[in-house]
Amino acid sequence: MTGQLWGVGLGPGDPELVTVKAARLIGAADVIAFHSARHGRSIARSVAAPYLRDGQIEEHLVYPLTTETTDHPGGYQGAMDDFYAECAARLAAHLDAGRDVVVLAEGDPLFYGSYMHMHKRLADRYPCEVVPGVTSVSAAAAVLGRPLCERDEVLTVLPGTLPPDVLAERLRNTDAAAVMKLGRTFANVREAFELAGRADEAWYVERATTATQRTAPLTDVDPDDVPYFSLALLPSPINNTHTAPAVTAAVEGSVTVVGLGPAGPEWMTPEVRAAIAGADDLIGYGPYVDRLPDRARQRKHGSDNRVESERAAFALDLARKGSRVVVVSSGDPGVFAMASAVTEVASEPEYADIAVQVLPGMTAAQAVASRVGAPLGHDFCVLSLSDRLKPWEVIAQRLSAAAAADLAIAIYNPASKTRTWQVAATRDLLLAHRSADTPVVVGRDVGGTRETVTVTTLGELDPATVDMRCLLLIGSSQTRTVARPAGPLVFTPRRYPG
Repeated sequence: MTGQLWGVGLGPGDPELVTVKAARLIGAADVIAFHSARHGRSIARSVAAPYLRDGQIEEHLVYPLTTETTDHPGGYQGAMDDFYAECAARLAAHLDAGRDVVVLAEGDPLFYGSYMHMHKRLADRYPCEVVPGVTSVSAAAAVLGRPLCERDEVLTVLPGTLPPDVLAERLRNTDAAAVMKLGRTFANVREAFELAGRADEAWYVERATTATQRTAPLTDVDPDDVPYFSLALLPSPINNTHTAPAVTAAVEGSVTVVGLGPAGPEWMTPEVRAAIAGADDLIGYGPYVDRLPDRARQRKHGSDNRVESERAAFALDLARKGSRVVVVSSGDPGVFAMASAVTEVASEPEYADIAVQVLPGMTAAQAVASRVGAPLGHDFCVLSLSDRLKPWEVIAQRLSAAAAADLAIAIYNPASKTRTWQVAATRDLLLAHRSADTPVVVGRDVGGTRETVTVTTLGELDPATVDMRCLLLIGSSQTRTVARPAGPLVFTPRRYPG
């Protein structure tokens, strides 16, 4: 009877990440085989050392070359093919003698591992089983604490030996990526990330899970200090908090006004995420700025919600000194937010040379509407009930005009701690033009952890249930509510009678 061949994955480096099955097989094997370069130090053997026993035969398989040139007639590949054939013959002799052989492999045996060359030469001749191990990609994500992929995202694993332009094209067209085989390829790999416009999204991980592990943003790494056992990781863009600067942003001295969307990072556009990552200074209402990750190279400037003009001037003054400034708003910056304040101040002659850009975001009206269907499916208007910047008389006049025009209405800033009567007044104004059974949607904290969406009618709207965290959608005369098992569906048909 011949012996059994085992390809055993050891995981990324921490001996405690060796699987129970791998540890058992290592301790039971007659022969332990492992690879190393000519220096003789084997990472695989050092990881397996706690599980070895006295009396085992060790087959040390030393590569004839790594990156050196060779005079072999078949070149590098010819030399390696001869080496693998010799190794396979050495292991076959043990198997023929009835000895069980474990071939050690860092990470997973069939994931860029040396074991696969033995597998291809021996698995069809001897009983063979592969024991999977934790890959370096999984380990890198774990030590960074950053998800690799989420939902329908695509993870691409790439060798760093690809030409920079080929690698860049692959990086442009994937959600997340891991680039293996760094070492001497690191400069080309970093160039590829830069060509793809994703360098500031990427992380560098060296010797993950070991005592000498190191992590850093990819752009901070010295190319002369990168070992082979390292990789570049492009984590899930949904959760990634280290993203690339917008390619359209000015190199310095600019102001970009962005919308964060109504809630978490999944509501933020890639364009906005990139602009934030490329900023030197982040400015905005305190709670909005707090939603952004802290980065050592960035400065955050949170302020009260009632100093919009002062905030805009501060941003423009910083830009005039050469800073790349991002002014953040919740939702869309052009809807009752900072885009208007910044552009108004930027129109003054002293700021004429400062580049100003506005990047859109998902606004709360669309977010709330999406939760129930399409209440804003036809003509609609957007109004704010805040009387801080305009008198109530103007608000009331506009509400009445919108109601008389039979427009659906999205109402922002309906109430606050000091404004408690406007919602009831709005309801009464609208009832002069709309029936009491007009659909009303009350959305609170949509996209957040305390999201609630209530469908009611204009006649039954309770002002006491509405606060500053809410947005109201008031239907037109054509808006309909349809009861369904999963919850009501509200829509305004695109056709209008007559």
